[in-house]
Amino acid sequence: MGASEEEKITKERTSQLRKKHIGPSCKLFFKSDPLKIVAAKGQYMYDENNTPYLDCINNVCHVGHCHPNVVKAGQDQMAVLNTNSRFLHDNLVLYAERLCKTFPSKLSVAYLVNSGSEANDLALRMAHQHTGNRDVITLDHAYHGHVISLIDISPYKFDKPGGAGCPEFTSVAPVPDIYRGKHWASKHPGEDMGLLYAKDVDDIITKLGEKGRKPSTFIAESLQSCGGQIIFPDNYLREVYKSVRAAGGIVIADEVQVGFGRVGTHMWAFQTYGEDLVPDIVTLGKPMGNGHPIAAVITTPEIAASFGATGVEYFNTYGGNPVSCAVGNAVLDVIEKENLMKHAVKVGNMLLEGAKKLGEKYEIVGDVRGRGMFVGIDLVKDRKTREPHTAAAAHVLSRFKEEHILLQSDGPHNNVLKFKSPLVFSEENAKTFLETLDKVFEEISSTKLENGNK
Repeated sequence: MGASEEEKITKERTSQLRKKHIGPSCKLFFKSDPLKIVAAKGQYMYDENNTPYLDCINNVCHVGHCHPNVVKAGQDQMAVLNTNSRFLHDNLVLYAERLCKTFPSKLSVAYLVNSGSEANDLALRMAHQHTGNRDVITLDHAYHGHVISLIDISPYKFDKPGGAGCPEFTSVAPVPDIYRGKHWASKHPGEDMGLLYAKDVDDIITKLGEKGRKPSTFIAESLQSCGGQIIFPDNYLREVYKSVRAAGGIVIADEVQVGFGRVGTHMWAFQTYGEDLVPDIVTLGKPMGNGHPIAAVITTPEIAASFGATGVEYFNTYGGNPVSCAVGNAVLDVIEKENLMKHAVKVGNMLLEGAKKLGEKYEIVGDVRGRGMFVGIDLVKDRKTREPHTAAAAHVLSRFKEEHILLQSDGPHNNVLKFKSPLVFSEENAKTFLETLDKVFEEISSTKLENGNK
């Protein structure tokens, strides 16, 4: 892989310029020894020395870094026209039609924007306008975006050091994590965990009612990512949706990180809980343009009509431009033509089953969970107490980097190994990943680090 002219300054100079001109709140991976990445292709990223790194982090370059078909679609359209959506253009309407056809029929209206944050912000505006209410119910550890309206509903941000705390019109429900959440499945044998966690939302709705208020919306990722790769009990969202709607609210499924076939069995992660589960609004982002900034809000004609009834135009300078729509359409082409959803099932199962086998071998593995190529491995100091092993997770990331594999951890204790690679990650890559994890776990088990003494 070749570097461009801009990339021919030294790594040290790049680092110096970043420290000087880029705000300190913008963090780097591996901050003690950051990587300088100059190129990428498929599931590999390359540093300034042309060293390849296997990418288990990037859920944005969904169909593989720099996929030639996606690149060509953008280049070809950029050479002809790029303008805003106030003009008629085939790319916008044909892409919107194709996208909406991947959803249940009532979700038939699209708003094209540029990022997941824009999509979620717009979804909140729609919910408030449609219901006339302001209160938002969100899940603990949730992250929905970086703009003010979304920081206010993201405990992942407002509950962390330096955060402003929970705002008045935000209510936080326990995340339905049956392994280390408020209610452990192991402590509630035979109980319906979905109903148990849904009752926490019912309690929030009751308390709002005591204040004379109703929910505007319940928002949740269909699988919680920043909270530690959490898979909900199958009936949880169904019960919550029922309660929120009965109280006068609507429901938003945030598919920004988990959509576009990552789960393999379905295009959208909310569909894995049952074909009858249909949100009122769905937000899309990250993988939609394979690295190109494009996102969307998909909703019902009724909610779109409520939003339009304000008389205030919704205009987004770049949202729905011909280049972005050409890129988005090319991504859908690749997902279909390369059978990437079927591939996600096969490779995802290989990773999931392989990680579970490692759990039989190493006590440090507390839980393994996932759907398709969305996998989490929860590391613990003690399986009985489930005390999180943050130091071990950090050690795994460091050792993987030494082995030229890029991996991330997350969750409230930063102890969950978080797998979310491009969908082109191969079976051979999965074998390499598991063999490396086995090796590193073996290293940990032979040191005091396994018991948290290092």
